[in-house]
Amino acid sequence: MAYSEKVMEHFANPRNVGEMQDYSGVGEVGNPKCGDIMRMYIKVEGDIITDVSFMTFGCGAAIATSSMATELIKGKTIGEALKLTNKAVMEALDGLPPVKVHCSVLAEQAIKAAVSDYYTRQGIDPTPIVGSIPECEECGCGL
Repeated sequence: MAYSEKVMEHFANPRNVGEMQDYSGVGEVGNPKCGDIMRMYIKVEGDIITDVSFMTFGCGAAIATSSMATELIKGKTIGEALKLTNKAVMEALDGLPPVKVHCSVLAEQAIKAAVSDYYTRQGIDPTPIVGSIPECEECGCGL
C-alpha cells in the first residue's frame, strides 16, 4: 500500500493535534472495531472557525486525514467547513489507497459532529443545518 508524500508528511508531522480546552464544539466519530476514532474540536468566533484541533486513535491515514481536514477548515466559515467533503480531503493529500478512503469519510464526519455540537450548545437544532451523521457501519470500512 503506497501513500503519497503529503499523507506521510501529515502523518509524521500532524498539524493542529491535541485536546482543546476552550472549544465551542467537539465531535467524536469512528468505531473501535474498525480501529479509527477521531475527536475534533472547533473554536468559533462569529461564524468563523478560528481554531481547530484533533485527537485521533488510528492508522497513519486516519491521522493524516484528520490533520489535513483541520488545515482545510481553519479560518473558514461554518458553512464553508460543512461543504468540505472526504473527496476534497483525499485530493488535498494527493490520494489515499482504496482501503483507507473511510479515514477521509471519518474526517468529514468529525467536522460535522463538532459543528453539530456547537449548534446544540447554542440551543439550535443542528439537524437542518448539518444533516445526519451516519454511524461507522456506513463509512465504508466494511463493518
